[in-house]
Amino acid sequence: MTLATLLIANRGEIACRIARTARDQGIRTVAVYSEADAAAPHVTACDEAHLIGPAPAAESYLVQERILAVAKESGADAIHPGYGFLSENAGFAQAVEDAGLIFVGPPASAISAMGDKAAAKRAMETAGVPLVPGYHAEAQDPDLLRTEADRIGYPVLLKAAAGGGGKGMKPVFTGAEFPEALDSAKREAKAAFGDETMIIEKYLVRPRHIEIQVFADGQGNAVHLFERDCSVQRRHQKVIEEAPAPGMTPEWRAEMGAAAVAAAKAIGYRGAGTVEFIVDEDNSFYFMEMNTRLQVEHPVTEAITGLDLVALQLAVARGEALPFVQEDLTIDGHAFEARLYAEDPEKGFLPQTGTLSVLRLPEGIARVDAGVVEGGAVSVHYDPMIAKIVTHGPDRATALSRLERALAETAVLGVATNVRFLKRLAAHPDFRAGDVHTRFIEQHETALLPRDSGAPGRVIAYAALALLMESEERARQAAKHSGDRTSPWAISDGFRLNRVSKRDLILVDGETERAVTATFHPGLYHLHIGGEVMAATVARAPSTRGDGRLAITLDGQSLTVAVHRSGTGLLVGDPRTGLSYPLSWRDPMAATGSDTAAEGSLTAPMPGKIIRVLVSSGQQVVGGEALLVVEAMKMEHTIRAPEDGVVVMVHYQEGDLVEEGTVLVDFEAEKEDA
Repeated sequence: MTLATLLIANRGEIACRIARTARDQGIRTVAVYSEADAAAPHVTACDEAHLIGPAPAAESYLVQERILAVAKESGADAIHPGYGFLSENAGFAQAVEDAGLIFVGPPASAISAMGDKAAAKRAMETAGVPLVPGYHAEAQDPDLLRTEADRIGYPVLLKAAAGGGGKGMKPVFTGAEFPEALDSAKREAKAAFGDETMIIEKYLVRPRHIEIQVFADGQGNAVHLFERDCSVQRRHQKVIEEAPAPGMTPEWRAEMGAAAVAAAKAIGYRGAGTVEFIVDEDNSFYFMEMNTRLQVEHPVTEAITGLDLVALQLAVARGEALPFVQEDLTIDGHAFEARLYAEDPEKGFLPQTGTLSVLRLPEGIARVDAGVVEGGAVSVHYDPMIAKIVTHGPDRATALSRLERALAETAVLGVATNVRFLKRLAAHPDFRAGDVHTRFIEQHETALLPRDSGAPGRVIAYAALALLMESEERARQAAKHSGDRTSPWAISDGFRLNRVSKRDLILVDGETERAVTATFHPGLYHLHIGGEVMAATVARAPSTRGDGRLAITLDGQSLTVAVHRSGTGLLVGDPRTGLSYPLSWRDPMAATGSDTAAEGSLTAPMPGKIIRVLVSSGQQVVGGEALLVVEAMKMEHTIRAPEDGVVVMVHYQEGDLVEEGTVLVDFEAEKEDA
């Protein structure tokens, strides 16, 4: 088959990755983009680009007719769907083939077989692949589903039959929770996949999530490319993946690999796919689902096999046979992938949006796949992943050490991210020991998400020194351009007649103001912070990257500290712990005001869309009762009454878009009798 021009029906880092691989093979690439992505990296990564609609995916990236029209207009021979959006849409795969184009992925029949998770369970049962106890039938009456959950025994897991990625997935621990959890899971599934069909599975107490990468060609050959451990998750979405899995034996790997290949062959699979298993503590494994596409975490498999999975996809799409058999494949070392997200771990990992005013990603030590650039925006319309940071080493300890170093070099300003959480996770002793499972974050929440006691005093000192150094540099520039360079007003050495030079700074750490008084002596600052006095010097550290590194001496200790600044925002690294702290600077002479919401009001925890209003103004409610549901990035957050009381006013309707901090409901607590 001819493959001279490839249309990439996706966005972000995967579109950039596919474009690079296709270009290396001499294939012309065509990008599609929404109005929100006009300046996105994947647009410039391709040879040509076409606008396909407004920002919402439902009006652009999910509109099959527009993508097919662009394919025809551009003369494309094939369409690569990437992952997400239309990558597991059997109707789209069939439409591509009906248009006489190559779909870089499995046949529509295979997508259909695995796209309905309930039907997939039944097919795997027939193929002899082990299944976790559950309910996978088509009947969806709520009372029947409740009866089946009771039969299976709590806790159970509700899952969208038509999709994955944690969307439409809800654990249920008691029968009393079931109706509300079912309602929420069905809404999420409907919004994400257009199908609210549910399956129910036994919720294993301490399982691992291990998946097998499979690859098949059109000649009936199929192999597995070993496993990935994706156990460490939040909201049922992966955070750090690794390959191979800790504790895996050759015998266990062979058994899981054989089951995965059997699953692929049972549905006539072609191309790259992933068979996901849930693994119990005794190493018993059960089929969960098959992702009929490339996975976000595919780089760790590439790292340990030396294979380019996108290049293999293109070769198989051209009709070529796999260039190897199972016995040819070996594992080289160990690899990790950390997902850098725009989200706030301290607020339940809520997605964040905004402009990336500073974006510093590691160089040399890690492979970085990013779909955004500094100055770009994280939008409410798409997944909040900023980049994937991938490290490889001859063994697990080396690969993990490199990951920690790579994360230490990562800095983002403009949106809250999970980078500090990732650093804690990578450094946790149980993670370092490979003792991972899907409730790892929940089990170690205290260590991974400690109650924030604020930045240490030394970090406040680093920030103050950065600001003072900038002030000195500006003074020197002013002196350089002064009409009278001998004037005392053009000297920047801190001299003051009859008194020590002093400057007051206010740094804001979360909701806490940290006051700093700096006194200047020739070549030395004395910093007064919360009753503590520190002697310090500061200068710019030698660097070829312009990465904000400062050479600081604090109380006799010399350190290299990364301080990034954008406007009044600062991101300050602590070389002692490897953690970074977002701070802001406030001029103590500036007027202050307050935009704090009125007492009793309930605000939006994240920017998003109101998808359900469950109460009306004047309604009496009880503590914990659901009032509204906000959706962002296809995930739901329910606003609940903090206690018994009255809904005074509901300010928004279903379908309204709101920003983080917007007052949604005025609430009045029930008054106690005098």
